[in-house]
Amino acid sequence: MGKKEAMIQALILELEMRKTDFSNEEVHTIYFGGGTPSVLEPSKIEQILAAVQHHYKVVEAPEITLEANPDDLSEHKIKELASTSINRLSIGIQSFFEEDLKLMNRAHNAIEAKECIALASAYFDNISIDLIYGVPGMTNERWTANIEKALSFKIPHISSYALTVEPKTALKAFIDKGIIAPVDDELAEAHYYILVDKLTAAGYINYEFSNFGKEGYFSQNNTAYWQGKKYLGIGPSAHSYDGKQRGWNINNNAKYIKSITQNILPMETEVLSKTDRYNEYIMTGLRTIWGVSLDRIKADFGQEFHAYLLKQVEQKIKEELLVIKDNHLLVAPKGKFLSDGIAADLFIVNLS
Repeated sequence: MGKKEAMIQALILELEMRKTDFSNEEVHTIYFGGGTPSVLEPSKIEQILAAVQHHYKVVEAPEITLEANPDDLSEHKIKELASTSINRLSIGIQSFFEEDLKLMNRAHNAIEAKECIALASAYFDNISIDLIYGVPGMTNERWTANIEKALSFKIPHISSYALTVEPKTALKAFIDKGIIAPVDDELAEAHYYILVDKLTAAGYINYEFSNFGKEGYFSQNNTAYWQGKKYLGIGPSAHSYDGKQRGWNINNNAKYIKSITQNILPMETEVLSKTDRYNEYIMTGLRTIWGVSLDRIKADFGQEFHAYLLKQVEQKIKEELLVIKDNHLLVAPKGKFLSDGIAADLFIVNLS
């Protein structure tokens, strides 16, 4: 048995082993992400989906997304994917400019970035792309041109993230040596507000800090995560969450397969305290248009947490960084780019 086939069999076995974890839940979204899921043949994708259908309660029309990079998406590959149950593509474009792609060490070029969207649009209605802002040397004009190019394809969903520099990468080494300018937080903030203005004007809804969708095209997968719903992660490095504890699988393919074939889940777990769950809800809730429900804070965490939060937000409201509307705590437009920092200021560190 080849490595790919062994991995597929292990994924299917893990789906069976963990079916009791989700026995009381309906599956609304299935997401093929991480690594290169686009290398799977249509028959293998359907084999995995058949296992999900067999062991879980799947809604009639689930959102089924596959992540891919432009260099993976030839016309032949897109046609293959369109023949499966996949109904949504998430494409890692990052930029439509060659200089940005080279700086980020991407495998695709600017021509492939444009061509794959045009090809994918002929076969898929529900498409999302990723764009990166705050790239050293990227002017406001080039960032605006990136957004306008994305808009020209009339795709219904765009996710956009500030560039992060990971340790032990070529980009980190170039910045350390002074060959490339370091990431500029002020530039990233300017790019973010350009992004919000341009996409909002084009009819997109900024339903989560980094996610913009047309009405009816919000990512169900992303929305479930940001609203704190349960999710099951299958495969090496996959993370799971059941509302009370978090789990993560081993990140080594060979060890993952060996463990699963021995009917042992290669997973570590962490039980979340009430404080952990409160802090996570504050962090995720403030990133979304739904905000943090004060009623839910009181119901799930109690009066002490509710009183603490109301006390902590007083100054933020005076500074016009937060607002309370319909008993929900929301980030005001002025505070959008600062939402993670604002959330951190509201965390509890000394209540159990």
